[in-house]
Amino acid sequence: MPPTNNFALRFWLLTLAAFIGVLWLFQPVLLPFLAGLAIAYFLEPAVTALEKHKVRRWIGALTVLSGFLFLVGTIILLISPMLNHQIGALINALPDYTTKIREHYLPWAQNWLARFSPEDVEKIRNAAAQSTGNAVGWLSQTVKQIVSGGFALVDAVALSILTPVTAFHALRDWGKLTKTVDELIPRRYYETVREQMTEIDLTLSGFIRGQAIVCVILGVIYSTGLSLNGLKYGATVGIVAGVLTIVPYVGTVFGWVTSVILACVQFDGDWLRIGLVVAVFAVGHFFEAYILTPRFVGNRVGLHPVWILFALIAGVKLMGFTGVLIAVPTAAVIGVLVRFGVRQYKASAMYQ
Repeated sequence: MPPTNNFALRFWLLTLAAFIGVLWLFQPVLLPFLAGLAIAYFLEPAVTALEKHKVRRWIGALTVLSGFLFLVGTIILLISPMLNHQIGALINALPDYTTKIREHYLPWAQNWLARFSPEDVEKIRNAAAQSTGNAVGWLSQTVKQIVSGGFALVDAVALSILTPVTAFHALRDWGKLTKTVDELIPRRYYETVREQMTEIDLTLSGFIRGQAIVCVILGVIYSTGLSLNGLKYGATVGIVAGVLTIVPYVGTVFGWVTSVILACVQFDGDWLRIGLVVAVFAVGHFFEAYILTPRFVGNRVGLHPVWILFALIAGVKLMGFTGVLIAVPTAAVIGVLVRFGVRQYKASAMYQ
């Protein structure tokens, strides 16, 4: 007897519940394996391309993974001394910057507030203090969640060993893994499930690989532009802004706000140079919106920036750094399933 719709629904719900349970149960040890799978997913097209040119799969996997690790290690070795120096100098300069802001911009703020009644001023101050406190509390809690949920639970040495080992085996056996998953799909729903899995793969590949390229290019644009403009710590701000661009708009907003504050303190009323700092991010945003994102990410992704931001925050709150790794894939899966459900609903007798 073929399974009923109720049986199929119970099956998929139980499968989802079991998957979530496994993630939750093994959360403390999942980080290196998820990181390895993420690297393998990112590099798999390159290994497949080598295999098409008659290169054995394990040799291609070893070559591509070694090149990737060498490139990442080289970049870290090149920029880490500069980042350490600039971050340390910025921390040491914060007291002087605070004094300058108080001396130059506090009188302006007081003159602006003088237009309001004392009751309104008190309300504005209370609201600002509360918002600042909430923002600082959320930021500190997020950092704490990432650290406690990631590196505090998984030793850094184990992470550095298990991640590349997992990535290599996943790259080498990618065909076997996908074939195993394919064979487990219920035959009655094979075509439907395969269609949704293909759409999920297109969504993930379009976002992760495309957005990674966008992040690198924007990081170069921001750090180079700010450094050429003479902004101290501009290279660090630009690199961080580029990395944060993995969440659309967040990197641009962070870099713009941070750079404008630093420029106002450093350039002390030189509005031309302050304007050039703003122009760097305006140019970067133009390239991102009209050239980079359409070229490397495309319109097929279907992941709204707000949905990605929500997924990342939820991932951090629930599972720490491990949650960050699975946030975007989970958001992509949910997005594809929701769109499929909407199509099914519109084709149903209830909607018609």
